[in-house]
Amino acid sequence: MAETRRQFDPEFRAGAVRIVRETGKSIAQVARDLGINDGTLANWVKKDRETRGEAAAGQLAEDERAELARLRRENAELAMERDVLKRSVVLWVKEATGR
Repeated sequence: MAETRRQFDPEFRAGAVRIVRETGKSIAQVARDLGINDGTLANWVKKDRETRGEAAAGQLAEDERAELARLRRENAELAMERDVLKRSVVLWVKEATGR
């Protein structure tokens, strides 16, 4: 027996996504209120976020990933420079004190 799928018009989808965005309610709660599957609503919300250029929760946007990589490289370079300066200060103190 074939499964029949419910079809939702674009206005209904947009309204459901708007409720999630504007009320701050969870996707599961809004889906229960509207009588739809929460996975379906989650897909609609995800697609809306992608369309708007927002990153999904816990994910970084492309420019944020690039900045993070740049900052990690810079941090590693600064740590190496700090270690070199520490060693040179130790050598300078030993030389100055005559030890």
